[in-house]
Order: sequence, then C-alpha cells, then structure tokens
Amino acid sequence: MAEVRRYRTRVSDSARWAGFPLRDGDVVISTPPKCGTSWMQMLCALLIFESPEFPGPLTEISPWLDAVNHDLAVTFATLEAQQHRRFIKTHTPLDGLPFDERVTYVGQGRDPRDVAMSFDAASANINPAVRVAEAARAGIDPRKVPAPPADPLERFWLWADGEFVDDPTGPGVTLANLVHHVRTFWERRHEPGVALFHYNDLLTDLPGQLRRLATVLAVDVSDRRVEELAAAATFARMRERADELAPGVSAKLWRSNREFFHSGTSGQWRALLGPSDVRRYQDRLAELAPPDLAEWLHTGWLGFGSTGRAGGAPANDHVRRPADPVTDR
Repeated sequence: MAEVRRYRTRVSDSARWAGFPLRDGDVVISTPPKCGTSWMQMLCALLIFESPEFPGPLTEISPWLDAVNHDLAVTFATLEAQQHRRFIKTHTPLDGLPFDERVTYVGQGRDPRDVAMSFDAASANINPAVRVAEAARAGIDPRKVPAPPADPLERFWLWADGEFVDDPTGPGVTLANLVHHVRTFWERRHEPGVALFHYNDLLTDLPGQLRRLATVLAVDVSDRRVEELAAAATFARMRERADELAPGVSAKLWRSNREFFHSGTSGQWRALLGPSDVRRYQDRLAELAPPDLAEWLHTGWLGFGSTGRAGGAPANDHVRRPADPVTDR
C-alpha cells in the first residue's frame, strides 16, 4: 500500500483523516480551492437526497473534514450519526487521503486562470476577523502578514509563479498546488473508485454531468428527474440559497454569503491577461503539467480531443453499488 502523504496549510491538515472510519458507499469530494467544490457537493446532495431540499446547511451535511478550525471529535461524531450516504469535502490531494475500495473519490478541475480570478474575488470577500484568527492558529503575527499587491495582474503572477506550498503557516494556494492536486487524480483517473470532473463541463451541460455523476455513484434516477434536480444547481439558484449552501456561514467567513457565488463563469481571465501574459502563463503551466493534463485543465472532457476521448469522460466510469449505510457499516 502506498504511503499516505501529509498536506498542511494554515487552514487544513490532512492528518485529521487518520483514524476516520470510512463506510461502504462514502463519497469523498477532493478538489483544489475555487474549482467548484460547493457545486459538486450540491450535485451529490441532490442525488443522495433525491430532492433540492436538504436536512440542514450543506456545509454541515458535508463537512470539510481536514479544516483545522473545526473540532475534529465533533466532525467525526456528526458523520458517524448520519444515516444517509455520506459525502465529505476535502482540499487534500488524492495521495494524501486514506484509499478505501468501498469509497468513491470525486475530483474536479477548472481552468487555472479562472481559479486565480475566483480566488482573488473570494479573498476580497473574507471577513477580516477570520484572517486574524487563521494567522493566530498558524502562529503568525497578523500585523506581519504583508498586504497583497494593489495591482490584480501582480497578484496573478504571485499566484502563477509561486512554488508549491506545503507549510502549516502558508495558504497552500498557488498554480503549482492546483496542478499537483489535479494531477493526483489525473494519473489515477482510469482506476475504479476515482472520477474526475471539470467546471467547464458543468457550465456546458449541467444535466449531462449530473447524469454522469449519478452513474459514477450508482444512483438510479430518471432523465426527467435529472433535469429537475439540475435546475436547482444552477449558479443563480445556488446564489439565491447562499445562506444554506455557502461554506463557512456559521463561522461568518464571508462579508457577503451571496458574493461567495461571485460569477459562476469561465473566461474571466481574458479581461486581465494580454497575449504576452498568456504566453508567459502557458510556459509556466508547461513546467508543472504534461501536455494532456494542461489541455484538459483548459477544456474539460467535453472539449478534450487531441489526446483523450473526445466528447466525454474516461470510458471506464465505474458503477459502484454501495451497501446500505445503516445496516452495513
């Protein structure tokens, strides 16, 4: 069995997975930040509850297990008490998670340039008091944390040129971190129990991607019901329910919960990057990702044709029938 790698940032620690009792049928949603984590949690919830109405806020039903600001014993107890099929959020790459053949691991990628834009907007929306608390937990004097550059293009290059961050005092959010995370899924995308989705595909064909997720999770649902459930997961509908669906609401993480759902589009980066910037970015990405992964990060499965199976996801998307979550623990 491969050794499980530990990942730490000032807000998360993958060691919190150690000793967590996984169940047959569990779903682990593992994405880099700002790649549509909440969107994938929403899609899983719609299929698992077979309804757009859930028994509580999404962030409580599907907790971020490795978040260091959550009481680990409480998180474990919450998940143990759940009688429905569990779906758990993490920002830990696949090689940092305990791998269990009974579990489905769902990854998701996004055009990195749009990730940078989304992360920039999210950073501006974070409650300042939360930043102070994060720094204090990491042993950092908040007064010594440098302010980000005023120029958004300079902020982009700090993110794009930054080295891989694996440090309990660091944010762990750079282009290198994003590519590394997705690559842990990319290299195992043909294995049973591993499924990789893309933000652009959800934008292009949300019902189709919900149908694909239903197949991956072995959820029996009619095409008509898929259409109805997908309508509840559009950007506009999720923004209307921001107080229920945004992460960190109970911790008052955001200045505005609605603003967490900032844009929900692709291509925002075109307003920031000129031709020379794009070339520089592409050179940097080529240092981090093989050509096929770099292509997929920009296109998703639906636009991926030169080195992969055009028009869809890997051909081996599996069907995994979970045991009953109550009687077969």
